Amino acid sequence: MEAVLRVTEALRSFREARLSGLRPPVEFFDFTRISRPADMNTATSRISYNTRYFSGNYLLIIALLAVYAVLTNWLLIISLIFLVGGFILINKFAPEATQLGEHTITQKHLYTGLFVIGIPMFWIASPFSTVFWLVGASGFLILGHASLLEPGVESDYAAIQENV
Repeated sequence: MEAVLRVTEALRSFREARLSGLRPPVEFFDFTRISRPADMNTATSRISYNTRYFSGNYLLIIALLAVYAVLTNWLLIISLIFLVGGFILINKFAPEATQLGEHTITQKHLYTGLFVIGIPMFWIASPFSTVFWLVGASGFLILGHASLLEPGVESDYAAIQENV
C-alpha cells in the first residue's frame, strides 16, 4: 500500500512540475509565427527559448510517440507482458519450493525458465530500434518546431526578468 502512495505522489508531483507548463494548442500551433531562421545563431536561440517555453508540450509529444511506438510493436508488448507478468506470478504463487514428482522446483528454476524464454523473445522484439526511432522522431519534430517558431513578445521580457 505504501508503494501505491509513493507512485501516486510521484505522479502528482510530475503533473504539477512538468504538465503545469503546457501551453494551449492555439499558441503551440501558431502558424503566423512560423518562419525560416536567418542563420544558425537565430535557430540556436529559438531552439533554446522554445524548448524551455514549450517543455510540457514537447514532453507530451514524446509520451504520445512512445505510446504509438509500443502499440505498433506487438511482439514487444507480448514480451514485456510475459516478462513482467511472469515475474509477478512467480513472486505471488511460488515463494517456496514445490515438489513435482521426484523433482523440486524452486523460485530460482522458475526465474531461469522465465528468462531463458523471455530474454530472447524480448531481443527479437527489437526494443533498441524502437528507442532509436523514438529518439529520432521526437528529435526531428521538436527541433523542427522549435527552430521554425519565432519566440513571442514574452521572450523579450523573459530576458529582462533574468537580468534583474
